[in-house]
Amino acid sequence: MLCSSDVEFIQDKIGRKLTDLEAACFENLWSEHCSYRSTKKLLRTMPTTGKNVLLGPGDDAAIVRFSDDIAIAIGMESHNHPSYVDPYDGSATGVGGIVRDIISMGSRPIALMDPLYFGDLKGEKNRYLFEHVIAGVGDYGNCIGVPVVRGELTFDENYSGNPLVNVVCVGVVSPDKYLTARIKTPGSRLLLYGSSTGRDGLGGASFASRDLSEDAEAADRPAVQVGDPYTEKLLIEATLEMTATGKVLSCRDLGAAGLAGASSEMSSSFGAKIEADKVHLRENGMNEVEIMLAESQERMLIEVMPEDIPLMTSIIEKYDLKWSDIGEIIKEPRYIVTFRGKTVCDLPIDLLVGGNPEETWPAKPYSAEKPYVKPTADLKELCKRIISHPDIASKEWVYRQYDSDVQLRTVSKEGGAACVKLGDAGLYLTCGCCPRQIALKPYEGSANTVYENAANLAAMGAEPLCVVDCLNFASPVHEEIFWQIAECVRGMGDMCRRLDVPVVGGNVSLYNESDELKTRILPTPSIGMAGKGAIRKFVKPTAGMKLGIIGETKEEYGGSMLDLVTKCGGSAPSIPDVAVLKEVRGLVNGGIVKSATDISRGGLVGTLASFAPQCSIDVSGTKAGAFAELFSESYGRFL
Repeated sequence: MLCSSDVEFIQDKIGRKLTDLEAACFENLWSEHCSYRSTKKLLRTMPTTGKNVLLGPGDDAAIVRFSDDIAIAIGMESHNHPSYVDPYDGSATGVGGIVRDIISMGSRPIALMDPLYFGDLKGEKNRYLFEHVIAGVGDYGNCIGVPVVRGELTFDENYSGNPLVNVVCVGVVSPDKYLTARIKTPGSRLLLYGSSTGRDGLGGASFASRDLSEDAEAADRPAVQVGDPYTEKLLIEATLEMTATGKVLSCRDLGAAGLAGASSEMSSSFGAKIEADKVHLRENGMNEVEIMLAESQERMLIEVMPEDIPLMTSIIEKYDLKWSDIGEIIKEPRYIVTFRGKTVCDLPIDLLVGGNPEETWPAKPYSAEKPYVKPTADLKELCKRIISHPDIASKEWVYRQYDSDVQLRTVSKEGGAACVKLGDAGLYLTCGCCPRQIALKPYEGSANTVYENAANLAAMGAEPLCVVDCLNFASPVHEEIFWQIAECVRGMGDMCRRLDVPVVGGNVSLYNESDELKTRILPTPSIGMAGKGAIRKFVKPTAGMKLGIIGETKEEYGGSMLDLVTKCGGSAPSIPDVAVLKEVRGLVNGGIVKSATDISRGGLVGTLASFAPQCSIDVSGTKAGAFAELFSESYGRFL
């Protein structure tokens, strides 16, 4: 429901009461999920431009130049609340939605990443959510033929009742042939194609903009969409074939707020007149609110000139997809919807799209670090406890369910970053964040999130091209939570400026709290980072090779794996010198080192478990001492 202050604001602007459809449009398009009304001021402070940025934030995805003849489309989205209510369909449609964002740019999707966050696996419900989210991501990605090349897994009791499912998708397109979601020409037509419209997903945008209630699994099930990856595959091919004709003027996928959201946002520079009767339906008896706000999956909207409709529809029908000519672009800045001969919506389009008041929340700083108390357990026991924790343990059960090699572009999946072959260079992809450290020091922790992803690239000899983010937080009505959000945005922005890497897109997901379990998620500003370097396959150390550490080790245990398994407390990691990244890239690209990885979660112990599990090391003579060398999670260190 729209809050009373919003209703009063809108009715003062238009001078009358709202129709049912108008109220539903405002409820969804002015929701936190669609409008970013609590964070828009903060997001404006991010660095978003750069020499390779062809199209930055504001569209379905960003476009970044990779080479003279190749650009990448990149985007990141969350599907958090739906994945708690229905973990299989929620995660699957999260993949489907971000893939459609990429194809709406005229780009072929070539890679996925999935940073995921769950509650403690000791809980039966958390194990159920984990198992079915992984199945949803894997099944959808495998069916549409897009490889999941990278991911991250974090398990913490704070995510019980509210898991986080974030997905990054990358596509490839010619730098001068990408599409946008902005209408080009009054008098053009809007073609809706893909799956039929049903009642699934109704109110999904507003559902994603509030806390999860105690009865969410039953009450909110209708707000969760149901995906069909086989239709999505047809949608990919049909969209790219239509794009190749040069006759598609603009394109947008139908996601949050359904047809109302896509058609109004596309046409916000002009106006639109939509005929809701024309929409092809899956169910009988649907009213105008259901037709316009349903979030049925695998649907796209394109702008074409009237004379090009026969060509476009012949391609759509070739792929056995349905289509409807549902409206026209008008010069007047109005958003008009008709249904059964009546006008059921007639609004100033700039009020509906982007006309919402921005929220201002109070922020209250806090201090969460605890004094350090050295654990009493012996080193062997501490090592076993760390490497057996699900955060550090082998993820083979997960990645065996993903086809990471489909499309035959994937060169390397191991190490800190995946390598995907694009032309004669490697596209490097990495993702994730460090929530426990961010909870202690939001500014430093979020800056280190950006740094650590850049370090993953450096260890493969690659330089960062761009960042996309998914800012996952609890409710901003809590003063300390809004302070977290502001500090995280500031920390990410400052580190991106130091590294000269732009933030080109992303998503904000707030209200990640559970009334049922009385939990709030940790601050989780998860990111995806893309980089470029020579094509390189990750090399695991073998017998006879020497291991060494680059970088300074400090006694920084706060928010570490050691802290998690022993409650030892301590200071969270400080922000390191960025100069070491260039040095490491030089060592890798010069062939001076055979292989490298950054030391992060789990410290040296956690890193060795995956990098060189059969090695023998001696840390007794190091400057920091054996204990710090093994368990500290100071950034700026490489093995």
